[in-house]
Amino acid sequence: MADGNQVHAAWEREEILSLFDPSSGRLDRRIYDDEAIYRLELERIFARGWNFMCHESQIPNAGDYFINYIGEDQVIVVRDGEGQVNVLLNTCRHRGNALCRAEQGNAKSFVCSYHGWNYALNGDLIGVPGLKNYYRGDFDKSQHGLAKAAQVDSYLGFYFATLDPQAPPLHDFLGDVGRAGLGMAAAYGDVIVLDGIQKNVIDCNWKIAVDNLFDWYHVMYSHASANSTGFVDLAQILHPDSQLVILGEYGHGIGGPGIPKPMQDQLDQLSDAQREEVSKTMPFRLRPASAKDLMGATGVRSMGHPNIFPNLWITLNGTQLCLRLPRGPGATELWWFTVTPKEFNPEQRRAVVRTATHLFGPAGLLEQDDGENWSQSTRASRGVFSRSLDHTLQMGLGHDEAVAEPGGGAAIDTCISEHGQRWLYRSWTEWLAAKDWTDLKANHSAPPKGKV
Repeated sequence: MADGNQVHAAWEREEILSLFDPSSGRLDRRIYDDEAIYRLELERIFARGWNFMCHESQIPNAGDYFINYIGEDQVIVVRDGEGQVNVLLNTCRHRGNALCRAEQGNAKSFVCSYHGWNYALNGDLIGVPGLKNYYRGDFDKSQHGLAKAAQVDSYLGFYFATLDPQAPPLHDFLGDVGRAGLGMAAAYGDVIVLDGIQKNVIDCNWKIAVDNLFDWYHVMYSHASANSTGFVDLAQILHPDSQLVILGEYGHGIGGPGIPKPMQDQLDQLSDAQREEVSKTMPFRLRPASAKDLMGATGVRSMGHPNIFPNLWITLNGTQLCLRLPRGPGATELWWFTVTPKEFNPEQRRAVVRTATHLFGPAGLLEQDDGENWSQSTRASRGVFSRSLDHTLQMGLGHDEAVAEPGGGAAIDTCISEHGQRWLYRSWTEWLAAKDWTDLKANHSAPPKGKV
């Protein structure tokens, strides 16, 4: 992995930190189109952070694998014969060829189609054609196994990996806010990810696709056509003037509609059966009492969108996950995972899929609106003059109160605001400016307290 010293001369630490001003909400548009910034993101954010790989239900058996990415490094997530989950770089140690071409499947080993090098499920090199005759026996297979992620771990069945051995343990990296976000997906019990990951590329910068999940300002305007179809009632979803923003360590955040605390106090008195009855009259399904253990007393009030920094979005009350994978400064590949409780029957699963595909993904009513906006916002960062104009993220600035959470996060009960976006970009600059994890731990901002 890069050692953190390969910073382009144009972007020194102070210049990086100046790209976003948290006190004014001013954001420099160059962050969406600068190639040197993009290369630095791959090195200091994606290679350094914990990246979502897959869910345990996607690789239940020995030999099951799933192809994913850490930044632009393609990896094989595979369960070996001992039950261990390995994350292996999908590049042969001989000439760099991709070993695995299928998106998922089951294999006994991975064989390179170029020269036939054969690798075990744990990445060990176990076969080299012509080892005796061509290499004259002068070759040490043990030194040429597949490169591996430095750390692999899971939380609630969701597997993550990092290329950085200095990264803190996954549990600590997620913190209470990251764990609350994943808890949203598992709030109703054990879950599975359904087959069929929807994938599409939008010509936008990955950060615009991320910050949009905190943006509830655009919903009624951008998605007016979706609302007119009758498939979704946006006014009901928004819960007027009842928004909850939760900010966590290292840039994790949750933003969107929230249940006011007095209302949640009343709901806490209901049995699970009573909650199911009440849910029939509400735009969302109330979570069981056990969800508070997964999400915390504040997190359980959120009906919004968590983002696990940098790029894992959890939406539709935990029934969809979306990865925003960088494909250069001006392109993002979106992967949509559909999640259902394990106990759901086929009809219930079809209902979840129907809602998910109609709203998000390549054919989604909402996604098509969003993609056009993201594309044009990215394009405007390329012009000689237009890229000199700042983005303005001032909504709610200085008008709300952040209340410290017991686990270290901060909760803001508010109306529609841009607190989530400001936290995202503040954290982004700190990740980008830090040379290594020691630097990042020492110099990243703690979730705010008081006036924000």
